[in-house]
Amino acid sequence: MQQEFWSVYEDGRKIADCGWERDAMNLCSMRPNRTYRKNKYLLDQVIDITATVDKQLPGQQGLPAGKIRVEGQELDIQQSLPESELIHFRV
Repeated sequence: MQQEFWSVYEDGRKIADCGWERDAMNLCSMRPNRTYRKNKYLLDQVIDITATVDKQLPGQQGLPAGKIRVEGQELDIQQSLPESELIHFRV
């Protein structure tokens, strides 16, 4: 496993990280004022991260059931789509 990578800088601001030196050199050749620097991975560091659940907005529960008006009355519609015929494909 490669334990190093190259960072490309333009006017002191990092613009990219490259896994290969030739890629960093290629980026530097595209514009003046770009430089690159070799960095090493720190393999002995372990970072523990705990997952958090984001709260959902109240409107993300789904759409309400449909309603139809018939002669001034509202009726609830609980129709489901008809099932399609099952077709088996052989590979």
